[in-house]
Amino acid sequence: MKIVLILTSHDQLGNTGHKTGFWLEEFAAPYYTFVDAGADITLASPKGGQPPLDPKSDEPGAQTEATERFKKDPAAQKALANTVTLDTIKAEDFDAVFYPGGHGPLWDLAEDKQSIALIESTFAAGKPLALVCHAPGVLHHVKAANGEPLVKGKSVAGFTNTEEEAVQLTNVVPFLVEDMLKENGGNYSKGADWQPYVVTAGNLITGQNPASSEPAAQELLKMLAK
Repeated sequence: MKIVLILTSHDQLGNTGHKTGFWLEEFAAPYYTFVDAGADITLASPKGGQPPLDPKSDEPGAQTEATERFKKDPAAQKALANTVTLDTIKAEDFDAVFYPGGHGPLWDLAEDKQSIALIESTFAAGKPLALVCHAPGVLHHVKAANGEPLVKGKSVAGFTNTEEEAVQLTNVVPFLVEDMLKENGGNYSKGADWQPYVVTAGNLITGQNPASSEPAAQELLKMLAK
């Protein structure tokens, strides 16, 4: 099994002067889910190298078993510090694609032509494609084969407006994930804030928040097993 994880290279939280990036749990939980299943993992980002970590995801209250494992795993840390550039990634080289969230992807990956092309070709090939928390936002400009938004008519989940309100970034982000998915015609649904909630639509898997990252990764493995 060859799985590629696509991380953000964007580290500025709008014009707040604060840092953002990827959310640690949303990387670590899927990473170890795939490692423990024996997958061959590639890590990529638009700029390559070390992707920026959202400092809030490194705070004590945001730690999980997977993040603690990562902090004691020099091999995983080295892999993360050396992501390959997104322009070297081709859908035909992988069995599945996974996008961890964090706020960063809303700025760079949502607008990245290589990311859009990777998603479109992965989806068209019927390969599992999973995105969690803010990462469903990278589907903003992605089109299906018929030219309509990829999410149109599909069951999707993603970070909720109320969760964004809770972290007080409603007016900072370039767009709200929930609103965008609805505007693009997705059949958006959600669970309780901060609780695991994952939706599948064919080979598309979307998860609502950090707690949904491991279940989304497990769902991806189930698809691969089929």
